[in-house]
Amino acid sequence: MAERNPALIFHQLETRMEEKPEFVGLVFENGGLYRDEPLTYRQLVCNTFKLAKGLRESGVGKGDVVALVMRNHPEVVYAMGTANLLGCVVVPIDPRYKGERLAYMLKDCGARTVITTADLLPEVEAQAANLPQIERIWLALKPDADFSLANKYPTTNELIDGPDIYELDGRVDDPTLPMEIIYTSGVTGNPKGVVIKSTRTVMYTALAKMVWGYKEDSILYTGLSLAHGNAQAVTLMSAIALGIRAVISQRFTKSRIWDICRRYGCTTFSLLGGMMSGIYNEPPRPDDADNPVEVVISAGTPVAIWEAFEKRFNVKILEWYGALEGGFAYKPIDKGPIGSFGKPIEGLMEYKVVDENDNEVPPFVTGELLMRVVNQKPEVEYHGRPEDSEKKTRGGWLRTGDMVHRDEEGWLFFDYRKEGGGLRRQGEFIIPSYVEKVIGEHPDVSEVCVYGIPAASGAPGESDLVAAVAPFEGRTIDPRSIFEKCLKELERNSVPSYLQVVDEIPKSPSEKYLDRLLKEQFSPDAENVYRLEDFVS
Repeated sequence: MAERNPALIFHQLETRMEEKPEFVGLVFENGGLYRDEPLTYRQLVCNTFKLAKGLRESGVGKGDVVALVMRNHPEVVYAMGTANLLGCVVVPIDPRYKGERLAYMLKDCGARTVITTADLLPEVEAQAANLPQIERIWLALKPDADFSLANKYPTTNELIDGPDIYELDGRVDDPTLPMEIIYTSGVTGNPKGVVIKSTRTVMYTALAKMVWGYKEDSILYTGLSLAHGNAQAVTLMSAIALGIRAVISQRFTKSRIWDICRRYGCTTFSLLGGMMSGIYNEPPRPDDADNPVEVVISAGTPVAIWEAFEKRFNVKILEWYGALEGGFAYKPIDKGPIGSFGKPIEGLMEYKVVDENDNEVPPFVTGELLMRVVNQKPEVEYHGRPEDSEKKTRGGWLRTGDMVHRDEEGWLFFDYRKEGGGLRRQGEFIIPSYVEKVIGEHPDVSEVCVYGIPAASGAPGESDLVAAVAPFEGRTIDPRSIFEKCLKELERNSVPSYLQVVDEIPKSPSEKYLDRLLKEQFSPDAENVYRLEDFVS
């Protein structure tokens, strides 16, 4: 075939196979449900060819959309390589999506084929029944599945278990084609599908070399969903680009993350802010600092626990900022002020912070963050939404929708989402992470999300605070003890007015807490909602 093109993820895999075919490049960690799956570069390449051949024979071709509704399994990687080989478009969908949300994404992306697993099949079947566009469902049967389902649906197992192949006639290999559609978090509304071209792989490779600081002996870890750009950029793509090992869990588990890293010798892992709080809220253990992890690559570290997290777990935090649509900044280890997400790469990206009239604001004044590659007009393509795409890059800048401020040296600090607004109470802005830290340290609280609802006082722009809390398994929430803890350790203005007890905090694919869903479920008179005024005078 033609010379390998580093802009194609599958070409990178083929290059790795030629260099060290029996090296275990990826390990899929299955949480004890069944045996973990270590995969060599030879297996990754061979199995991708098998999947591509089988899908093509079933009618999948150039431009067709294949949705992946599954947790982190090897088939996600095979499908991404298949996108390069066939010219099809892969849409990884977070497995937690159900009902109308799942139906929306399947319909919006125009999926004709869906690959899923047995545990998620009932939900996929329910939505596919009302979507005539979906022509075929494939199953990836795992060891804990009902294998009689193979009588009803074609399985990827049949393909993977077939004869080994290392080439495919008529392969497409076009880096200018879309490879994926990845959906935004949908924190403020229905998610939008961002069209990702294969050439994005070049950027991921550059970040692996220039920013993350990975070394030849680095071993990467993530529990983030591969349906999110973070897991792909920071872990999967970087590992393949550099030929180093990555361990990928089916799902994020805050209670086992250190044990997994110890078992596999992981030297770094990727987190998002909500995940870091969850890990920090776990009961302290005497071996917390005894782990092989050197660097935690985090996006959204709560400033309230930043230094305490580093000290407790004997790690360094590399903070960064990025979005699917583009834009990037990072704070190198031990540089810049705690709480900043950094600066753009000098000479590569530029930014400005502007008011509602696009006038730049001075340091320490909040405005919207605009970014772009130096001397280059940004391009964003939202699938099927040309007006939204144009709006996102109006004026030749990527409009992030994030409200930030900078200090006098240009270090950037996140304040709030433009569409979500800030939390203001009695004229003061409340930083939710501080409130979440205090509540999260309660021995019964596993997860906490603090958000605002319109103030009962009716004051414009003011909020009453709600703390949604989920207990550890086997424990119950005592509202009085939480309110008392808040009154003791927080300023009175930061004490939540309501406590909303839930089984689990709803999250986006990027592990962001979806406070808008909690708001939809909230009622001051609900049985799971407790008022501060009922417990204190």
